[in-house]
Amino acid sequence: MLLRIPGVYAPQHDTWLLAGALAEHLLDPRTRVLDICTGTGALALRAAELGAGSVTAIDISHRAVLTARLNARARGCPIRVLQGSLTGPVRGERFELVISNPPYVPAEDDRIPGTGRARAWDAGTDGRALLDRICCQAPDVLAPGGMLLLAQSALSGVDKTQVMLEEQGLRVDVVARREIPFGPVLTARRRMLAARGIITAEQRNEEIVVIRGRQHP
Repeated sequence: MLLRIPGVYAPQHDTWLLAGALAEHLLDPRTRVLDICTGTGALALRAAELGAGSVTAIDISHRAVLTARLNARARGCPIRVLQGSLTGPVRGERFELVISNPPYVPAEDDRIPGTGRARAWDAGTDGRALLDRICCQAPDVLAPGGMLLLAQSALSGVDKTQVMLEEQGLRVDVVARREIPFGPVLTARRRMLAARGIITAEQRNEEIVVIRGRQHP
């Protein structure tokens, strides 16, 4: 069980799919891990439990930072939790593994919420407001031979993520997939998404994927 302050994204299918992909990779005391958009800290905690030598977690939300710190303390995990935007707080550092489960739900407009629950999922009209920035920034904090594990919905353009990461010099593949029913947010936006051609009128499920990008040694 994880503590969660109201307004912080609760771990869901995408969290656990990414946690499963994380568990497939060997972590040891030499492994430095960065968790971007940490939320409750669930993935950072999983990395620490799997044996990572050091774990840093970042979130722009003060509530998420406090939640992750409380969970790390409750589990006895020495995780460094920082408040800030994406890789900004660790610019100049390098990590063997970067993991991220960012907001990726297509929204009504391109305004990114500064507060409120929607901040945890709204990501612009195409769902890529954070994904595009992570694709550009994450490779800069990867150590030689390092790896990125990134979760997103297929509704937000898996091909574009793969192309952007390849343009940054990473070797890219999809390591996990899971089809899940629409949650309350997507259900409420079905008509809007169908009008944009993002889904069909009858569609009730989305595919969540985990994309892996490897830095050349």
